[in-house]
Amino acid sequence: MVRPSPSSPPSSPSRSGAAPASAARSSAPRPRSGGAAVAERRFNPLIALPPLLFIAFAVAAWFGLQREDPNALPSALIGKTTPPLAYVSEFPGSPTPTDADLTGPGIKLVNFWASWCAPCRAEHPVLMELGTPERPVIGINYKDSPEKAAAFLAELGNPYAMVGEDASGRTGIDWGIYGVPETFVVGPGGKILFRHPGPLTREVIEKRLKPVIDAAG
Repeated sequence: MVRPSPSSPPSSPSRSGAAPASAARSSAPRPRSGGAAVAERRFNPLIALPPLLFIAFAVAAWFGLQREDPNALPSALIGKTTPPLAYVSEFPGSPTPTDADLTGPGIKLVNFWASWCAPCRAEHPVLMELGTPERPVIGINYKDSPEKAAAFLAELGNPYAMVGEDASGRTGIDWGIYGVPETFVVGPGGKILFRHPGPLTREVIEKRLKPVIDAAG
C-alpha cells in the first residue's frame, strides 16, 4: 500500500481558473443598507396620479361627446311597443298617463324631465311650442321632488297634456334612458318611432323630429 508523503506540497489553484472562496467573498459587491433598498422598492402613488387623471378625463370627455351625438346612442326600443307605465304615480295637478294613452291612435311625444336638470330648463321653451291637442306631449318627471317639479312648471309653464311621477327611476330604466331630458315619438298602437337623448332644439325638431312625425301622420 502506498501512502501519501507527509511533506506533500499545498494544492495549487484548480485548472478551471476559479478563484478561492476567500477571494470571491472579498471581491463581491457589498449589499446596500436595508433602508436604501426598501426606499427603492417602495411605490410612490403620486407618480401614477397624473396618468390616471389624464385617462379619467379622456374617458369622461369621450362619453360627453357620445352623449351629444344621438346617433351614438341607439335605442333597442325603436319599432317596439312602449314599455308599461307600471311604476308611474300621480303628479300633483295633472292627469296621470296610462298605457292606454300611449297605445291609442295618433302621435304622442313622451318627454323625461326633472326640475334639477339644467338642460331641461333650456329646452322648456321649445316644448311649450311643440305640443298640440292632436299631438300631446306627455311628461315623465324623473327622480324628482313633486313639489319642486310643480314649482318648475308653475314658473316656466306646463307643456304637458299629462304628467306621471317616476320617483324611483324604474320607468326610466324600462325605457332605457341615459339621463334627462330624453324625448320619444310614439306612433299609433304605442310603437316607438324615434328617440332623442338630450335637450330638444328647434334645429333638432326641424331636421330630425318633424320628418318622423310627418311620415307617421
